[in-house]
Amino acid sequence: MTVRLRAHHLLCMLTYVGRGYTPAFVENYGGVVARLSRRAPIRLVDGPDDICAPIQHIASAHCYNDSVGERDRLARDAVQSLLGAAVDLDREFSLDTAMLTRFREAFSQGQTRAACNGCEWAALCDQVAGAGYPGAALQLQGD
Repeated sequence: MTVRLRAHHLLCMLTYVGRGYTPAFVENYGGVVARLSRRAPIRLVDGPDDICAPIQHIASAHCYNDSVGERDRLARDAVQSLLGAAVDLDREFSLDTAMLTRFREAFSQGQTRAACNGCEWAALCDQVAGAGYPGAALQLQGD
């Protein structure tokens, strides 16, 4: 089953270590990352995605804020620059080990971090990336 991700969540999942806004959010995020670890295809979407599901019913949820849409735009630009190709919404792709490694190296080096400016989780992501991704939930299976 395809995982629907907004662009900034493509970067967030690199450092996800089991923390989030609510217990339901964390449980859902863990399930999404488990699917990605099993190499489920990814489809980038504009707006709330599979990770947002537990909170998107809340009218004041940040997933509807313009600032989050801007975060997605910046993340999409960073990923396109990293890949040297357009990242089209609604086009499916799958992570492989080389791509995940490239994403994590670029993230660690700050090349894809413009979308992280002002994010409340940035310090945690800095710690995880700076230490070499210990405890990061996303670990591709089948290698």
